[in-house]
Amino acid sequence: MLSLNTACSCAVLFSCLDVAEGLSPAPQNTDPLVSNANLIYELLLGGVELDQDNNIVLLDEEMASMRQGRAFLSLINDNVPRSLSSMEQMADALEGQRSRPMMERQFENVVLSMVYTAHQAWHEKRKERQEAWGEVLLKLANITVHELRGNHLFRYS
Repeated sequence: MLSLNTACSCAVLFSCLDVAEGLSPAPQNTDPLVSNANLIYELLLGGVELDQDNNIVLLDEEMASMRQGRAFLSLINDNVPRSLSSMEQMADALEGQRSRPMMERQFENVVLSMVYTAHQAWHEKRKERQEAWGEVLLKLANITVHELRGNHLFRYS
């Protein structure tokens, strides 16, 4: 289960996204129910865990049965890489495209990937794998900060 700190971290990041939403280069075609920081915080606060197929499930059955809960699960289960190697590939690809801003959906996927990565790092038994997940988390956090600061708008040559 994700800890309260992880849920709070995700909610803070989504709140930052909401604040910056007016500056987002993305079209506003994202489902507002999924993009809502308060809703995502509520979903995560209810608890999540990985099932035997490595899918995220909501522990709050009422939230899981709601349209917003199903949309959230679809978003995270369909778009977040699950293996360490695929998460590293995604982070490397994102680092390579820092010169242009992310679309809103891509940014949401990065934030949800950070939550998943933090969960994996926390629950990993082997120290070397825990450190590897931690390195990916750091890369994703740096990418997120870079995006929020708008560094793609500046060129230092």
